[in-house]
Amino acid sequence: MAKILFRLHGVPDDEADDVRELLANHGIDFYETSAGNWGVSMPAIWLINEDQFEKARALLDTYQNERTHRMRAEYARLEREGKNKTFIDAVKQNPAHFLIHLALAALVIYLSIKLVLDLAG
Repeated sequence: MAKILFRLHGVPDDEADDVRELLANHGIDFYETSAGNWGVSMPAIWLINEDQFEKARALLDTYQNERTHRMRAEYARLEREGKNKTFIDAVKQNPAHFLIHLALAALVIYLSIKLVLDLAG
């Protein structure tokens, strides 16, 4: 019976590709499900043979630990070099996007406060 190994929701493409390659290189049979047409299904990598789960889980745990260390080292390097992306950088990159979201947040706050004050008065 098939068993889920790795959920792909919110996983970067490079990480998903690495997991596929890792499983294929070690002869672990798997298949993949997508999020579907409306994005409501669960995208995941499933093992065909449940007997391979322990081996696959150990490989995946090792890979994820290595990836965690590699990503943290990369972030630290970018931070030391002053090249890491900050909130201000994101705002500068797309100010219209930021202003639209800020305006929508302000509108929601205004309408919420107005509703409470209208009900109280």
